[in-house]
Amino acid sequence: MSRLLTIGAAQQGPVAGDMPRSAVIERLIDLMRQGAEAGCDLIVFTEVALVPFFPHWHMTDESQIDAYFEHEMPSPETQPLFDEAARLGVGFHLGFAELTAEEGEIRRYNSSVLVGADGRIIGKYRKIHLPGYDRYQPGQPFQNLEKLYFRVGDLGFPTWRAFGGTVGMMICNDRRWPESYRMLALRGAELIVMGYNTPVHNPANPASGHLAGFHNHLSLQAGAYQNAVWVVAVAKAGVEEGVEQIGGTCVVAPTGQIVAQATTLEDELVIARCDLDLTQRLRRATLNFAAHRRIEHYDLISRRTGFGTPEGGDED
Repeated sequence: MSRLLTIGAAQQGPVAGDMPRSAVIERLIDLMRQGAEAGCDLIVFTEVALVPFFPHWHMTDESQIDAYFEHEMPSPETQPLFDEAARLGVGFHLGFAELTAEEGEIRRYNSSVLVGADGRIIGKYRKIHLPGYDRYQPGQPFQNLEKLYFRVGDLGFPTWRAFGGTVGMMICNDRRWPESYRMLALRGAELIVMGYNTPVHNPANPASGHLAGFHNHLSLQAGAYQNAVWVVAVAKAGVEEGVEQIGGTCVVAPTGQIVAQATTLEDELVIARCDLDLTQRLRRATLNFAAHRRIEHYDLISRRTGFGTPEGGDED
């Protein structure tokens, strides 16, 4: 019998700057209830789901910055989401801005948690591939200051046995780097869940705006196929505080096919029934890492061609 998992990809429309967390939580609970009614086992929410995507603004006041972060998870404000998950018997993934005291200092991360159907946290991930800048960029219509507000994640790419399979997490820009998928696949991931806040326009490369949606799906489909893994990618969509975001929430099969996709730029639940055994069938055939990967030759090829070394050309 196949291991079938019904997943709800819970796209969010914009979160206004003055929207309290309690109102955002109510929106998430509504999407969770829709998923439970449709028979979902797992609901996937987006990156930094509880607040507007504040790295688009430059701030210097520490108290103003900290107001966008969660000091604990669950917190009194987010506890209703965990309670409702337990009541419904539905698991979920949630992206949030994490503030924590570690080794005698305050640290901030772009994080996510995987929560079981009992409302208890299974695991946590901290985003590794931070895009953008660590200082204000003059003249740009909006900022991308993740390197200013967040540290690089320090938990690696772990996986967990959950929901009848092996699950890993990524966040936003992680999806553009093949190492993210491969590290998770080598650790047995059959399902990767993630959220993203991706603008239509990149102020540093304005000519690429028409390709934003294409590149999003390209990276997701390539990562899924090349690693024989299910990928659930959930967007914050629409115009949020003046920044237009792409949407495009989707579920991608291990074959690289998009099997379900959002049709709006608003709160929308996209549902797919995912056969986790499909990953294993593909990994016994075309994507059999042990049989077909030849990592012992990679360094030899690099030395022969000079690729990746100073002798091979520019170091940039």
